[in-house]
Amino acid sequence: MANTEFNDMLVDNADFLKPFAINLTKDAEAANDLYQETLYKALANHEKYNAGTNIKAWLFTIMRNIFINDYRRKAKRKTVFDNTSEDFLLNLKQASVPNGAESVLREKEIRTAIDELPEIFKVPFLLYFDGYKYQEIAEYLNEPLGTIKSRIHFARKLLKEQISRY
Repeated sequence: MANTEFNDMLVDNADFLKPFAINLTKDAEAANDLYQETLYKALANHEKYNAGTNIKAWLFTIMRNIFINDYRRKAKRKTVFDNTSEDFLLNLKQASVPNGAESVLREKEIRTAIDELPEIFKVPFLLYFDGYKYQEIAEYLNEPLGTIKSRIHFARKLLKEQISRY
């Protein structure tokens, strides 16, 4: 089929797409975008149209697939769309203001809990907390590697029990 024949057939049968687009989107502007995109895809893929088949059904299918793909893409982004003038507020990342006093109290409580650990657990844990690797701690304290890992594990477990009330 020649390009001019296809273009004429497309123009003759494109009017029914506008009401379908409005029915899908429920928004005149989004419907116009969908309509234009459908016509663009039809023109870009005219070689895929089989001459003699129902062009309306082919165009309906293209429009429906575009709509579904856009819907899925928007759902993946989990973005809320609203047509109000305050669109920019919907996706604005609003951060809560941290409570500085609460974090200071929490840090004091953790430091107190660490200070209350038995010395056998506290020293390896503090070294690990300061960034030393297990092997370095084992060499520094002249203890086997497994013992150091075990003591740090138990220190974490004791701290978790003491601080878990929140």
